[in-house]
Amino acid sequence: MHPKIGFIGIGAMGHGMAKNLLEKGYEVIAKANRNRERLDDLLSIGASEASSAKQLAQSCDIVILCVTGSPQVESIVYGENGLLAGVKDGQIMIDCSTGEAGVVEKIAADLKEKGCAMADAPLARTPIEAAAGKLNTMVGASDALFEKIKPVLECFCENIFHMGPVGSGSKMKLINNLITMGQAALIAEAMSACKATGVDLQRFRAVISAGGGNSGIFQMIVPAILDEGSFDGMKFSIANASKDLGYLNRMLSDAQVTAPMATLVHNALLHAANNGFTNGLVGALVADQAKANKVDIGKC
Repeated sequence: MHPKIGFIGIGAMGHGMAKNLLEKGYEVIAKANRNRERLDDLLSIGASEASSAKQLAQSCDIVILCVTGSPQVESIVYGENGLLAGVKDGQIMIDCSTGEAGVVEKIAADLKEKGCAMADAPLARTPIEAAAGKLNTMVGASDALFEKIKPVLECFCENIFHMGPVGSGSKMKLINNLITMGQAALIAEAMSACKATGVDLQRFRAVISAGGGNSGIFQMIVPAILDEGSFDGMKFSIANASKDLGYLNRMLSDAQVTAPMATLVHNALLHAANNGFTNGLVGALVADQAKANKVDIGKC
């Protein structure tokens, strides 16, 4: 018998995740956090709906959250008719949001007092992989809890990494985003440098693609711009990237870690947001740099 899954956060990622759970035989009780249309789609293929987080917790064995960040998770857990009011002994909560490890650890301790175990399992990759069941996840959980939840995570994840105790997944995700967003910021500067100094961008792409500077991030961002004039090749928003780098810098500050590049990457994202690209995807870093340097790239 599969455990009954409660799912909150049927957004671009959560919709694909929940759909994979349904297709693999799990009973899913869902609650929309913002988007009703995606919830209606899940209801049409067999999901049922909960009217509140409390009711959802009372009706399932495992609760999965997939929302924007720590404030949203705290509201769902501690708010009126929240999860904390409905959880029961032996229950499990999996937080797939990208949040702050300190918040994750606090919530885990409060849930433990009610007999509910918690894992943090933030995600990597995009809504395309969510729909295909090929996300990556970094899991913070005890060894025993990890083994319990692994079959559930396998429904929508291709690569599952057990990072250590609860909170470890969130720490790894933020550090992972330093690498990925750092690459995006460097790509944006490099493309503007090419245009400003007369280096052909197609030849720039060929050189980088054949060398050590190549990466998955490069191949998401650059071909979309050069072949389609689109800054939407990497399906991750400037707003969420900036939020995550803010979390990272706060974590590193608390740990008394010097990390000048982390600050610079965050500043690059804030610069783009403050210059009209807050609703854009990460590829808009290129558009922001092009605007700042008065060069034309793609549709700039």
